[in-house]
Amino acid sequence: MLPIFVFGGASQASAAEVLQVSGPDRLLIGDRNRSALVQLGCMAVTPGSEAAAQAWLRLRLPRRTRVNLRPLSEGDGGVLVARVSGLDRNTGDLAEGLVAAGLASPLPCG
Repeated sequence: MLPIFVFGGASQASAAEVLQVSGPDRLLIGDRNRSALVQLGCMAVTPGSEAAAQAWLRLRLPRRTRVNLRPLSEGDGGVLVARVSGLDRNTGDLAEGLVAAGLASPLPCG
């Protein structure tokens, strides 16, 4: 069973935000009351590109960037696997961006 994370509402103050880029495919996302580790779904980081992928994410997702989460499943250790899009900078789907940059390969979703 998937945990249900309800981040935010209509106001900017309660939107889900990036607290930290935790790895080449992981983000710490939170709002005023809770936080969750989120793994980017639908892609796998190319071996040897981990540092570049993490730098790519940090460039596009500075702290407090608001994001949209579309949960897919629960991964290892209770990590939420989701499609993630940045809202503030209109970054589009981050997994698709990493694939387009040559830092990841696409995986089937769902």
